[in-house]
Amino acid sequence: MKYLVRDKILAVGDDYWIEDEYGRHAFLVDGKALRLRDTLELKDPDGRILAVLRQKMLSLRDAMTIERDDRVLATIRRKRLSLLRNHFRVTLVEGTVLDVSGRILDREFTVEYEGELLAHISRQWFHVRDTYAVNVVREDADAALLIAVAVCVIRMAEREREH
Repeated sequence: MKYLVRDKILAVGDDYWIEDEYGRHAFLVDGKALRLRDTLELKDPDGRILAVLRQKMLSLRDAMTIERDDRVLATIRRKRLSLLRNHFRVTLVEGTVLDVSGRILDREFTVEYEGELLAHISRQWFHVRDTYAVNVVREDADAALLIAVAVCVIRMAEREREH
């Protein structure tokens, strides 16, 4: 299933819809302004919170967490000792590790688990500027988690570019 993300409105405090490939509202990204740290909520169309994305404070390396039901589900960090500048590691709470690699700032990257493709993030499917798709490849994959990973990785890469 492909999800459409309009990239130009990713500022904190902005809310925006992520649509499925049929144009239906699938997820709402609710930016929380006036917070000490970067915080977003990923909600379903009925307003239920599926994940909370937060910039991790007091970390030696830039990191973000994805929380579900008030518990950390995953932590995202740039992969250490990688020759690829655009390589991130997502560590799920139970120890599973997802690899994110590609051209993050160009919105051309993948999310993999042990070499198996879970999601492909790309602008190639859309000709609209500032728009990209998150193509969740496996039907049994947690689409909300993979979209949250994509949003976090892009925010982290953009923050790094700004500094």
